[in-house]
Amino acid sequence: MLKTSHAILRNAFFVIALAAPLAHAQDPEVDQQAKKQGVPVTELRAFAEVLERIRGAYVTEVDEHDLIQAAIRGMLMELDPHSAYLTPDQFEDLQSVTTGEFGGLGLEVTMEDGFVKVVTPIDDSPASRADIQAGDLILKIDDTFVKGIGLQEAVELMRGKTGSEVTLSVLRDGADKPHSVTLKRDRIQVHSVKQETLEPGYGYLRISQFQNNTGTEAGQALNKLEANGDLKGLVLDLRNNPGGVLTGAVEVADLFMDSGLVVYTQGRDAQSRNDFSATPGDQLHGLPLVVLVNGGSASASEIVAGALQDQGRAIVVGNRTFGKGSVQTVLPISGDNALKLTTARYYTPKGRSIQAQGIVPDIAIQVASVKLVEDSLLRESDLPHHLLNQKASEPADDKKEPPEALASRDYPLSQALSILKGINLAERRQLERRPDDARNAASTPR
Repeated sequence: MLKTSHAILRNAFFVIALAAPLAHAQDPEVDQQAKKQGVPVTELRAFAEVLERIRGAYVTEVDEHDLIQAAIRGMLMELDPHSAYLTPDQFEDLQSVTTGEFGGLGLEVTMEDGFVKVVTPIDDSPASRADIQAGDLILKIDDTFVKGIGLQEAVELMRGKTGSEVTLSVLRDGADKPHSVTLKRDRIQVHSVKQETLEPGYGYLRISQFQNNTGTEAGQALNKLEANGDLKGLVLDLRNNPGGVLTGAVEVADLFMDSGLVVYTQGRDAQSRNDFSATPGDQLHGLPLVVLVNGGSASASEIVAGALQDQGRAIVVGNRTFGKGSVQTVLPISGDNALKLTTARYYTPKGRSIQAQGIVPDIAIQVASVKLVEDSLLRESDLPHHLLNQKASEPADDKKEPPEALASRDYPLSQALSILKGINLAERRQLERRPDDARNAASTPR
């Protein structure tokens, strides 16, 4: 297969290089030999003729190098939104993203109907601070309309010198007309892992992107949460996580699994399947786990959610994920350029394809704004001459609320925490109902 591909490419470039004579000349013997090798002679001859006509008849002189580069980009654009031809600068940018530092606006984008669609803004970036949201369509970058220019060119227009400004025309779903927003480019440093304690015993782990070291950082964050006290459960927040490095996703899923398949990839050939499995050792020791996702959760974050869902290790809550289930391989080619080519699909442990389907949560949570109101209902304790509770050590104080309740700050997260607490309570009560010998056996380390 590889030798045949090389032969096709050699013959293709030979036809292109000799565009002028081959556009008209035909040698049946050469054509027949080329066809046996799988070379599309007729199509390549048409390409060569178009190239020759442009060179000879276009209104202004055109650089052949630019023409061929444009042809390559157009060829890849016809395949899928994620295959692309990378210039040396773009190749370098792609490599820098996996290390967690790059320049730009902090947007993960894709192409939809000729427009640039926001998959997610990166945390603590110019885009997130400007309230650009997942699902927004970018119609214009400065004075350039993005319709028809291609994803890579649009990304290049959004990048630039740190401190310089760019104006985007953004159309939000449900809006009547686009609005303009001006952002100042910045050096984006992605700290992919954050942790905090939501309530005593209930931890929160946020992963904003999967990088080379995300698995290690997530493990360290879990150690910090466990050191804070008796951990009863964890919310893993993958909302607006655009994905990233596959190995980072596998390592994160492995933190919560003791064994079993995490994900497998399957290319065009049956022999191209690759399995990625968990290693022994669940860092949470089987404690309840809730995974929070939304429409901005894509690629590697969908792998983690799908693995933990299929293996029965976690409850997935939120909204259906983005549905980016394809594998891109970066292939360096001549001239320090590179080819980012879709070569396989991701599948969850149960064989579900993520592509264009996403991960459907076990429990759907609608995005909502919550305004807290004071409870004005009358209680027994409000009645005059009410009896005191003899066993109460002190009267209840309903006014001991935090300045900003979690529900008003982040409604989906508050619901995820409630689900987590419910799972923990159900498991604890089930354990309490068991006979003493069964309870002792269940608590014995194995």
